[in-house]
Amino acid sequence: MEEMSQVISYAAYLLPAIVVGIIAYYFFKGHIANEEGRRRYLIQKEAQNTVLPMRMQAYERISLLLERIDPNKLLIRVKPFSDEIEKYEALLIQNIEQEFEHNVTQQIYVTPECWNLINAAKNATIHLIRQAAMHEQSSTADGVREYLLRNFMEEVTPSQKALTYIKKEVAELF
Repeated sequence: MEEMSQVISYAAYLLPAIVVGIIAYYFFKGHIANEEGRRRYLIQKEAQNTVLPMRMQAYERISLLLERIDPNKLLIRVKPFSDEIEKYEALLIQNIEQEFEHNVTQQIYVTPECWNLINAAKNATIHLIRQAAMHEQSSTADGVREYLLRNFMEEVTPSQKALTYIKKEVAELF
C-alpha cells in the first residue's frame, strides 16, 4: 500500500511537469514557426528589391525585341538588297532570329506564359513572311515588301498582341 501511495505521489509530481513540458513544446514550436515565416518574409522582401529592377529591365528588352520584329517596323528598317524574293525572305527571317537569339536569356525573368507568347509571336511573324513570299504575285522583293506592309497596316500584328500581354503582366507587378 505504501508503494502505491509513493507511485501516486510521484505521478502527482510528474503530471504538472509533463503538462508544462507539453505546453512549452507547443509554445516554442509556434514561436519557431512564426520566426521562420518572418525571416522568410524579410528575405523575400529583400530579394524583391533586387529582382524587380532586373525583371523590369527584361520586360523592357522583350518589348524592344517585339518592336524590332514587328513587321511594320522590320520591313521599313530592312530593305531588300536584290530583287530575289527568296533572298529578301531569308534576310527578314535572319533579322528576326538574330533579335530573338540576342534576347533569349530574358526568359528567366518573365513568366512561362509570357515567354511562350513571345516565341509564338516570333514564329507567327516568320510564318506570315513565308506565306507572303509564296503567295505574292509580284516577282520582286519590293513587291513582297509592299504587299506585307499593306496587309500589316490593316491588322494587328503578332508582336502587337504579345506587347499588349506584356503590358498587362507588368501592370500586375504593381
